[in-house]
Amino acid sequence: MKRIAVMTSGGDSPGMNAAIRAVVRYGIKSGLEVYGIRRGYAGLLDEDIEPMTFASVGGIMEKGGTILRSSRCPEFVRKETRAEAAKILKKHGIEGLVVIGGEGSLHGAMFLEEEQKIPVVGIPGTIDNDIAMTDMSIGVDTCLNTVVDAIQKLKDTASSHERAFIVEVMGRSSGYIATVSGLVTGAEAIIIPEVPVNYEELANKLLEERERGKINCIVVVAEGAASAYTVARHLEYRIGYETRITILGHIQRGGSPTAFDRLLASRMGVAAVEALMRGESSVMTALQGGKITTVKLDEVLKEKKRLDMELVKLAGILS
Repeated sequence: MKRIAVMTSGGDSPGMNAAIRAVVRYGIKSGLEVYGIRRGYAGLLDEDIEPMTFASVGGIMEKGGTILRSSRCPEFVRKETRAEAAKILKKHGIEGLVVIGGEGSLHGAMFLEEEQKIPVVGIPGTIDNDIAMTDMSIGVDTCLNTVVDAIQKLKDTASSHERAFIVEVMGRSSGYIATVSGLVTGAEAIIIPEVPVNYEELANKLLEERERGKINCIVVVAEGAASAYTVARHLEYRIGYETRITILGHIQRGGSPTAFDRLLASRMGVAAVEALMRGESSVMTALQGGKITTVKLDEVLKEKKRLDMELVKLAGILS
């Protein structure tokens, strides 16, 4: 293998730049030519491909987002579109591809290998931490720190005005962000897709705490469970607090990555290049028990990662 390419696809996550940097620098040091594909699969179809150098990735590790940019590419679900993408890779002499992204991006990579025999290695990059067979994905730690910082600031004003804040965080199908951020900030309630919520019981619990002298209330809700407005509508007339809504939105994806995410991304980037050079394909780099390994993409993608219910239990005990 002489020439490889790297791309970021789907939603961005803090640490993607550190992974790009690791792929480029380790690839070049290993005697490979490394190319960058801009705007993910859409950029690949547009042949938005350029050679990468040490200078291309200088000073990017501390930056959020992705210098290669990203996009959604719905047409990549079609087999003929993937065949065209494979032709473009071969036209540019690219013999291996590193795809950094979430579930949809990894599916695209797997199909490229299965159908077109393009060697691919995936790197999990998603703030939801919903990719199976890896303890953490790139961007999760930074996202959690952003959410925790926001909630702590909201608690200050909640206490000052004796209010309840309903804080909506990301997580369409996973309650990981809501669970962990709510747990470590001492939220009074956490609403997630994995656990049905009984609003009457929740309201009674919050009202009891109010009557015991609690002067603020934080409810963290994952967007996939309910909207913050729905939660507020169920609670605001029952719990004795003036209620305010905060939707954190895309701020959770931005910002300079934490040391943990920079390290994880760097380790995974190097591991991805090593896997390609060993002849591995249709695999994903994964963090398991503190070590970086590779796992088969078909095994990763055949089922959703389950939320650790011990965390949910712990949050309930300590709330």
